[in-house]
Amino acid sequence: MAKASPKIALSASRDIPFNQLALSQANVRRIKAGVAIEELAEDIARRTLLQSLTVRPVLDSNGAETGMYEIPAGGRRYRALELLVKKKRLARTAPIPCIVRTEGIPEEDSLAENVQRAPLHPLDQFRAFLALREKGQSEEDIAAAFFVSVNVVHQRLRLAAVSPKLLEVYADDGMTLEQLMAFTVNPDHERQEQVWDALQRSHTREPYQIRRLLTEGAVRASDKRAQFVGLESYEEAGGTILRDLFEPDDGGWLQEPVLLEKLVAEKLEREAQAIRGEGWKWVEVAPEFPYGRTYGLRRLNGTEGPIGDEEQAAHNALQAEFDQLEEKYADADEMPEEVDKRLGEIETALAAFEERPVVYEPGDITLAGTFVSIDSAGVLRVERGYVRPEDEPPIATPDGEGEDDASDPEMITSSGKEVDTDDDSAVEEPDEDDGIRPLSDRLMTELTAHRTLALREAVANDPDVAFLAALHVLCLKLFYRYGLDSCLEIEPKSVTFGHAPGLADTAAAKAIEARHDTWAAQLPKEPGELWDVLAGLDTDSRQALFAHCVAVTVNAVVQPYDRRPKAIAHAGRLAEAMKLDMAAAGWRPTVDGYLGRVSKARILDAVREAKGDAAAERLAHLKKVEMAKAAEELLAGIGWVPEPLRTPGQTFTPVETAGAPEPEAQPVSAKARGKPKRGTAARAEAAE
Repeated sequence: MAKASPKIALSASRDIPFNQLALSQANVRRIKAGVAIEELAEDIARRTLLQSLTVRPVLDSNGAETGMYEIPAGGRRYRALELLVKKKRLARTAPIPCIVRTEGIPEEDSLAENVQRAPLHPLDQFRAFLALREKGQSEEDIAAAFFVSVNVVHQRLRLAAVSPKLLEVYADDGMTLEQLMAFTVNPDHERQEQVWDALQRSHTREPYQIRRLLTEGAVRASDKRAQFVGLESYEEAGGTILRDLFEPDDGGWLQEPVLLEKLVAEKLEREAQAIRGEGWKWVEVAPEFPYGRTYGLRRLNGTEGPIGDEEQAAHNALQAEFDQLEEKYADADEMPEEVDKRLGEIETALAAFEERPVVYEPGDITLAGTFVSIDSAGVLRVERGYVRPEDEPPIATPDGEGEDDASDPEMITSSGKEVDTDDDSAVEEPDEDDGIRPLSDRLMTELTAHRTLALREAVANDPDVAFLAALHVLCLKLFYRYGLDSCLEIEPKSVTFGHAPGLADTAAAKAIEARHDTWAAQLPKEPGELWDVLAGLDTDSRQALFAHCVAVTVNAVVQPYDRRPKAIAHAGRLAEAMKLDMAAAGWRPTVDGYLGRVSKARILDAVREAKGDAAAERLAHLKKVEMAKAAEELLAGIGWVPEPLRTPGQTFTPVETAGAPEPEAQPVSAKARGKPKRGTAARAEAAE
């Protein structure tokens, strides 16, 4: 018969006064880890000691107990109690629950207590936080009790709220914590489970893919439409916003796009109604207009409203305060936050003085119209004062002659060839008599032909005048309704591009438009005065204006009905001369702009070129929509552009272009340049 195992005898437990305890050198913990002593002391003060100390009696040289006890296991708890005693929150003789050990080796006790302890599974912590909240504790109370931030509590509670089915998968190590975090983006358990089931058929289960699938169809809170309406207004109207507590989400995702479009249309219409009250003939309203919408329309030149004495005094006071603060902190390494904030407020106020409302003539308002839309920052964009060709009043000419009168019987073309329109029915020159008669048409044509050739020769030998004449005709054609005040047969054109998504909001489009408006404000209202104004510009300003005029005639667009191979080849030469880099200019390979509009093979080629074969293989099994979205994230910020956008000789090298400078308008005359921005405004402009 087998001998029965002896019964286990547990170590005795007893309360020992604190002043009879001391740390043992046998404690194996030497490196600090886990909760700080101060936090543990606060936890003991709140909940008392939840775990006894393991102690051994101290023996004298004869092996008799001295009444003192050493602590080989529980040193951190002892230090926390010691801190409470020092702060007089615990009596020195307070009884401490202890387990008294006499057998074995002290170091073994210390090692076993730390090694045999099983760490709490993260899911148990998430559920414990949820249980505390369900029992009435606020998130702030939970955060204070466990010495964590409220945001950490929010994260733990969000993790505990994921579908129970997925929590069990996580508990069984079927998914990573990062994947579980991604599922918190959308609280819909059914949708979470659908996405997880879909991922089982996919080789890619990255967190970014989970987030993308869970937010499919939603609108980013950073979208200009959402910024225009305002997130508070959207939520008040019943809209919901999904937030990601674990990754930057730019404000989250708006779940009801139809509601957002309705709110955008209503707010735009309210703004447009107020603008219609100004008396404009027409007001067009849309969230976004195609680039080039104003081509062929004449822009009215309004004048800034006058500034009153009180306003001027306020402006001077603000400017003086700004200058004083800037001078005071000019040599400081770091500007105080309140001073920097005040400088920003002053700059905003000064900008309001400088950007005064433009006033138009009442008669012009009745002919012109206004475009009302949203700019890229979600701010209302109002573009006033555009006259359509059909609304232009007729221009009266002397003797009722049309402005395109071409009654001369002979003309000399720009190539120098004579075109003779004379025939047998031409009237012969009359015989001389006592009266002075007008010159005949034929004679006038011959005389002016001689003058034309002489002018050509003179201009050809004077590059400065030739430059001025070319600039003059360019400005006439591009800034005025009728460009007939020049004898040069130069015909610049500004091509339109149709409605390419987001084209009007690009940095280049904004810079060109701003520069054009700046020059339009400086040029005279009447084309007859243009020559004198151009002749009076300094050389730098004249060259800057010429460059602008030439630039707006560039047309490198490939159209299916007019491919123009020679012109496109020249565009490549021009890009090469300018060292054009489309990534630095701000173009990005997005789903809407490129990836979603090409074949899967092209998407994979782009990823392969930018990220290598392995990255392309990971996407190869995806459907087109998912592949395009995944590729957009992989290609973001590395400088990749498709072949049609590359400058000849340019090869792709992955470079970060997020901080590349945006295109800026060329400097113009001193009046146009104005004062440079400083302080907060300058930093904000640079950040944009």
